[in-house]
Amino acid sequence: MSKILSLPASTAEYDVLPLSLGYREQALFKDTYGGAVGWVGLGGLFYKPKTDSDTVLISMHPIGGTGRLPIMREFAKQGIHVIGADSRYRGVDNALIMEKVATDLGAVVRHAKENLGYKRVVLLGWSGGGALSSFYQAQAEAPSVTSSPCGTGPDLTEADLTPADAVIFMAAHVSRHGTLTEWLDPSITDETDPYTRDASLDIYSGEHTPPFSPDFLERYRAAQIARNRKITAWVEDKLDWLRSSGRENEEFAFTTHGTMADPRWLDPAVDPNDRTPGLCYMGDPRIVNMSPVGLARASTLRSWLSQWSYDRANADGPRCAASITKPVLVVTNTADHACTPSHSQRLYDGVAHDNKRAVDIVGAKHYYQGQPELAAQAVTAVKDWLSTQGFDV
Repeated sequence: MSKILSLPASTAEYDVLPLSLGYREQALFKDTYGGAVGWVGLGGLFYKPKTDSDTVLISMHPIGGTGRLPIMREFAKQGIHVIGADSRYRGVDNALIMEKVATDLGAVVRHAKENLGYKRVVLLGWSGGGALSSFYQAQAEAPSVTSSPCGTGPDLTEADLTPADAVIFMAAHVSRHGTLTEWLDPSITDETDPYTRDASLDIYSGEHTPPFSPDFLERYRAAQIARNRKITAWVEDKLDWLRSSGRENEEFAFTTHGTMADPRWLDPAVDPNDRTPGLCYMGDPRIVNMSPVGLARASTLRSWLSQWSYDRANADGPRCAASITKPVLVVTNTADHACTPSHSQRLYDGVAHDNKRAVDIVGAKHYYQGQPELAAQAVTAVKDWLSTQGFDV
């Protein structure tokens, strides 16, 4: 019989408390299931060590439930207070608007300071939460985004986002739109028939085998960007049609096939690290490429522009990092299949000030699967860095 894994429980070292809060927003229609229009409900888990602290780490992923990651328990074991908060789009990102996720994160930051009594908040940007944290902090420090790319809000210059006191990028990638573009299968030439392909760009056909030549990689990357832009142009035309037809508050759902075709997974010389070749973080990339769980498999028009469009999306980690004035730590797992060294480097380079540090956790995978000692090492590195910055941990 398989072992059933339960949700984390309170221990002698820390308590695990449910996070539940809600807030109101101006909205013309719902893009999440259930509840009244204009009402946003958020959840998550709050790991509260038995030792007091005036500092809390807050982690939010646009779609993922970071509170259930084993790394959160490791933070609590080492005495660090941490909240793994869920955005309104937990588990379902087909209508996700990154600007709305930023306001969700803002609600949790306010809750931590105003209701839980923490004096200082540190954003823990894990994986896809890295670009979100960068976007949030940039808009909290120097708000500039007045709407999502589709033009329907929210206006972050009026959102009164509370800046965090530091930012940590942990196993983080540069953005959802940048990552999707680097993973797009450029051999797909017909979005309505994904098995009609350009064999000269199909890395799973057997025609191209690693190591891939620089010329092939250059052509491949250009074709990935071109496919993203082609979808974006179609999305914008479709939105214009809805508006001109008097359907401005309606949506249109569509499927994007072939979103797990990054040459990195087949060729270890592309953005090299300690990862195992032939695998992605969800298994065999050739299978995941056309599976139901691939990035952006289901989307809507507004969500595509905000979340996945190479040119239109606002939540770009490195670009937003230039506006961050607070201390920054970048933690890289060197055997990570999903967030490879160039992503960490771009985030690090994006920070314009000098109070930044980079740490490598050698041999660590994306989720620290079966690597509790490396998870502990990563948390210790974070704790040491926080201490050097004067945080109470």
